[in-house]
Amino acid sequence: MNTKQEKLEAFGRLLDIMDDLREKCPWDQKQTLQTLRHLTLEETYELSDALLQEDLTEIKKELGDVLLHLVFYAKIGSEKGSFDIADVINSLNEKLIFRHPHIYGDVEVKDEEEVKQNWEKLKLKEGNISILGGVPKGLPSLVKAYRIQDKVKGIGFEFHDAEDAWKKVDEEIQEFHAETDLDKKEQELGDVFFSLINYARISGLNPDSALERTNLKFISRFQTMEKIASNKNVKLEDLSLEEMDVLWEQAKTVNKNS
Repeated sequence: MNTKQEKLEAFGRLLDIMDDLREKCPWDQKQTLQTLRHLTLEETYELSDALLQEDLTEIKKELGDVLLHLVFYAKIGSEKGSFDIADVINSLNEKLIFRHPHIYGDVEVKDEEEVKQNWEKLKLKEGNISILGGVPKGLPSLVKAYRIQDKVKGIGFEFHDAEDAWKKVDEEIQEFHAETDLDKKEQELGDVFFSLINYARISGLNPDSALERTNLKFISRFQTMEKIASNKNVKLEDLSLEEMDVLWEQAKTVNKNS
C-alpha cells in the first residue's frame, strides 16, 4: 500500500492534471456544473454496479471516475471565485469533527445506534429545520423511502421489531386488495412498498441491493433463455407462455451450474 506522502502526491498530481485539462482540452473547457451533472449520476451508478459485484478492480476504476468529477466541480467552483478543493475538504473535515463528539469531544456512546441518533440531533443544531430536510429530492423512490425511515428512526419513530413491521405490511396488503378505485389503489400500492421497505430495513436487509440483485439475476436468466431459443432456431416471441416457461426453467439450471 502507498504511504501517506505518496497518497498526497498522487492527489496533487490529479489536481495538476485537472488544471491542464481545463486549460488545454476543448471538451473539458466546455463543461459546466450542469453538463457534468448527468455524467456524475451515470458514474455513480457504475460504481454501484461494481460494488454489488464486489469487483475490486472495477471498484478502483469507478472510484477514480467519481473522484475526477468531484475535483472537476471544485475546479469550476474556484473559477467562479466561490470555493476550491481545499474549501471542500476543510468543510468536510469540520463537519466530521463536529458530528463525532464521541471521538473529538467528551461525549460517550455505547453503540452504533447512539452514534446515528447523535448525528441527526447535531444536524438539527447545524440549522436543518426538519429531520427529513437532508433527504435529497432526486433520490430514486426506493432509496428515498429507506433514507426517510432511517432518518426518523434516529429520534425513535420506529416499530419495536421486525415482527411489528411485518404486521404493517399485512395490513397495507389487505387495504390494497380491498381498494377498487385505480388511483386510490396506486396509493395503497405505494403504502405496501413503503411498509415492505421498512420491514426489510428493520430486519437488516437492504431492499435496494436486494432488488438490484434480482434485476441482475433476471437479466442473466432471460438472456440465457434467449441463447437457448436461438440454439434451437426459434424466436421467443413465437412461443407460448408455457413453452417459454420451459426455457426459463432450463435457464435457471444453466445459471445455477455456471
